[in-house]
Amino acid sequence: MTAEIHENDRSEDTDDSGRRPTLLEQMGGIPGIIASTVPVAVFVVANVLFELKPALIAAVVAGVLVAVFRIARRQPLQPAISGLFGVAVCAFIAYRTGEARGFYLPGLLYSAALGLAFLVSIIVRRPLAGVIWHAVNGHGQGWRRNPRMLRAYSWASALWALVFAARLVVQGWLYNADEETWLGIARLAMGYPLLGLAIVGTVVAVRRAERTPAAG
Repeated sequence: MTAEIHENDRSEDTDDSGRRPTLLEQMGGIPGIIASTVPVAVFVVANVLFELKPALIAAVVAGVLVAVFRIARRQPLQPAISGLFGVAVCAFIAYRTGEARGFYLPGLLYSAALGLAFLVSIIVRRPLAGVIWHAVNGHGQGWRRNPRMLRAYSWASALWALVFAARLVVQGWLYNADEETWLGIARLAMGYPLLGLAIVGTVVAVRRAERTPAAG
């Protein structure tokens, strides 16, 4: 019986080919990541067109619909559940404060925490860009023994820290100015575009390090 349980556990952690799914695959791939942000986009648009309460309801309903859609298509639920939980927290804060800008407060705190984490990771020589990149792609962490790769991921981590710092500064200023409409627009505009820039920068830095011949 015990052997059967262990066998079932292993089968749940691997796909049909016996390969363990990567972190990106567990998150539902790129579509899964995008799905987790749909409720936020819905809130931004609804808050511009309507009042706070209808916007909050629309965001929560969007989160539920995304979860139902993924269930119907038998896709990983983690992105949808994470998005629904996140939008529920944001909606609760906005409802309790009675201000639409409260919806964006968790995102500001999240950017501050991530920016600090990337900076600290560089200092302790465990750059998060490398840790996350190899975890997402299902690779090991042996890259830390390669000085060129360590340096490349340190530069990439600095870029990620800059991205989160930019979000914090711009959106924090709009938050303090109570510019909720522009805050929502900035939240969307500084989302995927800046993430794309950071990813491209990471790929360029890593590819350059891989092509550089070892010293000596």
